[in-house]
Amino acid sequence: MKKLFAFAVLMICFMACKNADQPEKIKSVKFLPPTAVADAEVMPEPPQAKELDAVEPEAKTMALDEPVGNADAKVVTEDKNYYAPPGNTIKDTSRKIIKEGDISFETKNIIATRKALLNDLKRLGGYLDEDNESFDSDSDRKEYTLKTRIPADNFDRFLDSVSTNATKIDSKHITITDVTTRYIDMATRLQNKKMLEARYLDLLKKANKMSDVLEVENKLNEIRTDIESTQGQLNYLNKQIAYSSLDITFYATHISRPVIANTFGHQFGRAITKGMRTVKEVFFGTIALWPLLVVLAGAYLFIRSWIRRRNATTIQA
Repeated sequence: MKKLFAFAVLMICFMACKNADQPEKIKSVKFLPPTAVADAEVMPEPPQAKELDAVEPEAKTMALDEPVGNADAKVVTEDKNYYAPPGNTIKDTSRKIIKEGDISFETKNIIATRKALLNDLKRLGGYLDEDNESFDSDSDRKEYTLKTRIPADNFDRFLDSVSTNATKIDSKHITITDVTTRYIDMATRLQNKKMLEARYLDLLKKANKMSDVLEVENKLNEIRTDIESTQGQLNYLNKQIAYSSLDITFYATHISRPVIANTFGHQFGRAITKGMRTVKEVFFGTIALWPLLVVLAGAYLFIRSWIRRRNATTIQA
């Protein structure tokens, strides 16, 4: 009897525990939020680009339809796009200016002025681009035109030294152009083109097809041409920024000439010299007419012979 009673108690406890577990299971499904788990715990990660390359090398293609100068070069696989990171910005954002000017003035001693200007130009680290000289005999005016290039830091000092040599300044014009934006834009484009070239070189290493290799090389040729052109423009702009230009025109009038004596002996000597010059001109001018002289001499001999023959015929008759 005791065993039967114990068995009945165990069955009741078992059923009670089973009924207690069932509500908890329903409650957990109905009310509790879902538990977040990592992707790796749920299912294995799908094949990546390296696995695809190992299985099907032809699956990887190259997108080369970007225009030259595009900052993004990308490799396209079946499931991913790889973009290169953007380039660094230009750090040199200081003000970039170009100074140009011209000055025209009169001076007393033109030779001394030219020598002083060249000495100052050399002392301040500049150089001469052009040196032109002219003389107008009608106005008795001698003029020099110097095209100079001077370091930008010494431009004002050189301009002051030029002005000190003038007795009268006719004109002076100075132009200052701010090219900071242009410089930064050109330097940025050059940097982006170089980064794009590096990306295409990396693509060239990964190319598997001959068509891809040829297409990448064509793009590289275009990019390198743009790089050389942009680099040349940037070098010229740097030269204009580093060296300012100044065109200098200076002149002197009533150039001193030696005084000519007006004595009898001086005038007699000038007359003899002038006569000799005239005789020489006549002599060489006559020699220059030798074809005409030959024709005249031949005509004279012919006429003289004809007259003699006619006279002889008359006498015989």
